[in-house]
Amino acid sequence: MLEMLENSLSDGLAVLEKDISGCRRCPRLVKWRESVAIEKRASYSDEEYWGRGVPGFGDPNGKLFVLGLAPAAHGANRTGRVFTGDRSGDWLYGALHRAQFANQSFSHSRDDGLSLYDVWVSAAVRCAPPDNKPTVNERDRCLPYLRREIAALKNLRVVVALGSYAHDVICREFTARPKPRFGHAAEAMLPGGLLLIDSYHPSQRNTFTGRLTEEAFDQVFLRAREALKE
Repeated sequence: MLEMLENSLSDGLAVLEKDISGCRRCPRLVKWRESVAIEKRASYSDEEYWGRGVPGFGDPNGKLFVLGLAPAAHGANRTGRVFTGDRSGDWLYGALHRAQFANQSFSHSRDDGLSLYDVWVSAAVRCAPPDNKPTVNERDRCLPYLRREIAALKNLRVVVALGSYAHDVICREFTARPKPRFGHAAEAMLPGGLLLIDSYHPSQRNTFTGRLTEEAFDQVFLRAREALKE
């Protein structure tokens, strides 16, 4: 599988993928991701967990960059593909499909046939953190991967930040001053000419409570599609 992915990626992204999946910079995160992969959730007891850093995924020539927080313990930490195998992924890839960035509306495993068009999906932190809360130092150790990833994606024009954490990381990376305020569907132009569009994260906390609706989530990606045509 890794060989097939390398054939479709630029040299920079292929090397980055190897570096992320083999990263052991953060002892707390390494211990957590690997313990989850051993103990497993009962419903996935027959599956082999990925239990490593999770690289980005998508179209290397894409113009849209989607950034989340971190892999879910029993989602991407299990499947090895970002936003794959959990409810947040169902929401994200469903919205990308409706906005014609994906060939299907679901993402269950690395070999489920999902293809993305004109979009790359990633996370600010590459290992599943306990309680979904990475420390500041863990975040900062991951930032060089984000920097390399953005540099390798030569055609980027729009960034969608899923949640305030991703918003803060992107603004920090692009040295956006004054820092734009986070808000669902809020827009700001980043230094370098990239358009930033914010969205509430498709976490269960937001989707189950109705803070984020399917219609409001679709609005973000339809706006991104429109911006790419401008």
